[in-house]
Order: sequence, then structure tokens, then C-alpha cells
Amino acid sequence: MTNSSQGPFSWDAELLLRFDAEREQVVRDLIARLPGDPGRIVDLGCGPGTSTRLLCDRFTRARLTGVDISEPMLAVAAERTRGVEFVCADINAWRPEGSVDLVFADSSLQWIGDHEALFKKLMGWLAPGGTLAVQMPDNRQEPSHALMRLIAADGPWADRLVPIAKTRAVIATYSDYYRWLRPDSAALDIWQTAYIHPLKGVEAIVDWFRGSALRPFLDRLSEAERETFLARYRQGLSESYEAEADGRVLFVYPRLFLLARKA
Repeated sequence: MTNSSQGPFSWDAELLLRFDAEREQVVRDLIARLPGDPGRIVDLGCGPGTSTRLLCDRFTRARLTGVDISEPMLAVAAERTRGVEFVCADINAWRPEGSVDLVFADSSLQWIGDHEALFKKLMGWLAPGGTLAVQMPDNRQEPSHALMRLIAADGPWADRLVPIAKTRAVIATYSDYYRWLRPDSAALDIWQTAYIHPLKGVEAIVDWFRGSALRPFLDRLSEAERETFLARYRQGLSESYEAEADGRVLFVYPRLFLLARKA
């Protein structure tokens, strides 16, 4: 779940875990579709260990390796699970020793470019009959993300923040993933789900992303600039997400799922 390609930017485990129930549901939905009983599992971009813990609960006999670039995240993950090997590495550069039965990647591969080459590489890690299971946010056009780019480009910080926005990888279309994965797959499932999270106002949306997608922007700003950026972001969210009668906002979060079983 953690960023694997932005170098110095490290996600905030405390903020991520604040919304662990919402993120956990996504992981459960993907795990529920997994076939078989894999013996060796790699959890790519495991972050604070939400996906790792759920994989351990489901596959009790598996040998599991969690990989993430953030040592603080891995420390949290290690506290939440037992009997798991954790590796601090860039998931775009790391590779397992030998073949694996399940490569699981929850909210991590969207930070890496060239998905055609990446997914071919990941399929190559699998033993025959092994499974690649991937979930990626598909929310670039949602107000929560469009506002980040708009504010980054419209302010005294533009020279620092626009390059960050431009270098963010964009996930491909479902037809692209079908075309790239189908030749190596005995079975391939692709689906989209839009999760609707009732959150306690727009401040909760700010907190959701202060622990992840906003970090590369905020880390480039002074404290005063950071407050200005967040104030503009809150205002934009307030205009985009109408509060319900109970004060909550319905935060829509589309996600793309890929499940490929190697021939």
C-alpha cells in the first residue's frame, strides 16, 4: 500500500491506519477471489501490513514475504503480524529468489510506470498455475485527485509541484491489461468497483490523503505554504462533496482489480 517509486517520500502509517477498516474491505474483496492454497506468497508494497495480516489469516501454511520501501511502515507491519519475512526494498527493483505461487499487490503498482513491462515481469515470477492479484486505485479523475493537480499548478509553488504531478504514473485501461496479461494466463478476471465511504466531513478526506497521495506535494512546501495548500484543498473538497443530513460526505473511490492465473 505504500509508495514504491517516489524515493524520499514516505507514507504516514498512523494516518493510513485511521482508515484501516475501509482499506481492509478492499483487500478482503480481492482475497475472496483467490484460488487454491499458495505455498509461497509475496505481498508487494505491503505498507503497514493490512494486506499481509489478512493474507496470513487466509493462508495459514504459506511462506509470506512482505516488501516495502519504508522502514517505518515495515516496523508497524512486523508488530501486526508474526512469522512473516519483511524486506525493505523498492518493489520496482526487487525480485524474489525462485518462483512464487501468489504475487499480491494492493494499492502499490499505480506508483510504477511502464505497466506492460512490469506485469510481464510479475507474471514471470509465478510458478505454473500461480496467481497475480492486483488492486489499484482508479481515481485520477475524481475531485480528490484532480484538485491536487489543480492546486499544485496554481500557486507560488508550481515550479516545485508540477514536476511531481507530471511524473506520477497513470494506470492503463482494462483493455490494456487484458491484452498484456492474456497471452500468459490460463484464466484472467478484470473488474472495477467504486467504493462509497461515508466519512466525517471533508477533513476526513484530507486526512485520508495526507498519509499518502498528498505527501509528495506537502513535503516540498514550507510550513506556511503547506497550510495554504491544504486550506485551498479543503475548500475545493467542500465544493465537490456535498454533506449529507448527518454531516457525512460520500467519498467515492473507484478501484481496478486484476486476477491472472499463469498457464
